[in-house]
Amino acid sequence: MAVAAAIGLLTAGCSTGGTGTRDEGAARTDQGTPSSAPAPSSSASSPLKKVNAVRLIMNDPKVSDRVKDDLKPCVADAYPVDTSYGTLTDSGTPDVVVNVLTCGDAVGVGTYVYRLGGAKDDAKGTAYENVFSLEEPAVYSTIDRGDLVVTKQVYAEDDPVSYPSGEDVITYRWTGNKFTEHDRVHNEYSKTVGDGGIDGPGEQPAPSKN
Repeated sequence: MAVAAAIGLLTAGCSTGGTGTRDEGAARTDQGTPSSAPAPSSSASSPLKKVNAVRLIMNDPKVSDRVKDDLKPCVADAYPVDTSYGTLTDSGTPDVVVNVLTCGDAVGVGTYVYRLGGAKDDAKGTAYENVFSLEEPAVYSTIDRGDLVVTKQVYAEDDPVSYPSGEDVITYRWTGNKFTEHDRVHNEYSKTVGDGGIDGPGEQPAPSKN
């Protein structure tokens, strides 16, 4: 009986040791993963160079006087300007997308793309150049995986500003030295939900009379 107990004890020890060996192997693999991925440190070593978007707009001869005259702070020194940074052209540095909005309802009135590599600036060397601009009501641009995506709201004759009839989503790609249209999608909005301005369900008096 003592021999049987010893054999049993020895068998349990081997089983535990086998499982422990497998667990230790997985732990070594996991521990090696972070040390072989230096991506975070490399990205942190190249900080993003931000621009003064308002200054770009005001000093840009391609921006209309109407947009410049309307571009004023909404509160204190907060301007209605959205700025995005990303790769759109082959300049080797992040390009800048600037959207100018209205203060009241945040409707886009102009969208612009600036690329580093234009004429020399007396103060800061190479300046940004305007390589894309579009000025019309309800327009907005974003950067999507290297493409410039421009969204334009479409209004019917009687549409209020807050309820357009649809939108055009246009994708541009940098080709040579300019943006060319790559894709276009048109979306029609439903006016049967919310306060879409449709005459009908919201103005039927029958239910209130019953």
